[in-house]
Amino acid sequence: MVIRQISVSLDNIPGALLHISDILGREGVNIRAISVADTSDISTVRFVVDDPEKAINILKGNGIATKETKVLAVETPDHPGGLYAVLLPLKQAGINVHYLYPHLGRISRAAIVILGVDKTEEAEKVLRANWVNVVGKEVYTI
Repeated sequence: MVIRQISVSLDNIPGALLHISDILGREGVNIRAISVADTSDISTVRFVVDDPEKAINILKGNGIATKETKVLAVETPDHPGGLYAVLLPLKQAGINVHYLYPHLGRISRAAIVILGVDKTEEAEKVLRANWVNVVGKEVYTI
């Protein structure tokens, strides 16, 4: 099942990420996974929260432009080569991984990673067919 990721672009200045964390936290939105990538002027922040709709409304209400993307959350074996077991079936199916980042929670002993790919629905089918657990909406609460 695909999940909702929110992305924002921030000026690469002290306190910009703090502001996002503050306004979401004050309104009771919990960040469950986050990735920050920067250039010299702009940082791209991608995150998964416990209430995507509420977070988008809060951010827009504070004048922050958002982009929503469908991504996958997958359990990845937590041992050497564990990520390989997730990435190999995607490569074999011709699916490109644009980015991945860790989720802060766990369902089992396996780590959870958020995957941004070029063919989300196809990637989900390929992973499930290869015994990779694709996490659904429970990713918002763990």
